Amino acid sequence: MVALVIAAHGEMAPALLASAEMIAGPSEDVRAVTFSKSEGPDDLLKKYEDASKELGSDVLFLVDLFGGSPFNAAARFAAAHPGTDVVTGVNLPMLIEVLMSRAVLTDVPALVQQARTSGTAGVCTFSDMNTTSASDAGDDEL
Repeated sequence: MVALVIAAHGEMAPALLASAEMIAGPSEDVRAVTFSKSEGPDDLLKKYEDASKELGSDVLFLVDLFGGSPFNAAARFAAAHPGTDVVTGVNLPMLIEVLMSRAVLTDVPALVQQARTSGTAGVCTFSDMNTTSASDAGDDEL
């Protein structure tokens, strides 16, 4: 099973994981990594190395922002570790789908594609979904 590391500024990563587990149930081989104001990229890299040692398999990083410290440190880690990749823009739909897909999608590239698809599909607006306007409504709906 591909291991997951969720990393973000502040307490976002543990909060996302807790929310995902509330919906999808507990998960194995997942670590949430925080990045605080007092830390630098080398601190994150150390956290990633420690998590990877605990997880002991291919790792997919789901991070908050492209170009942010969690991404930069994960990119450094991935460059040195084949079988590792990084996806930015982590959100709750993405995380839930990736967690639930790991049983059938057993390699990092397949999970990367799942993350991209579900993360994007999870961004919706009410106005796009609400295609019936007042002028289209029947008399009995007014």
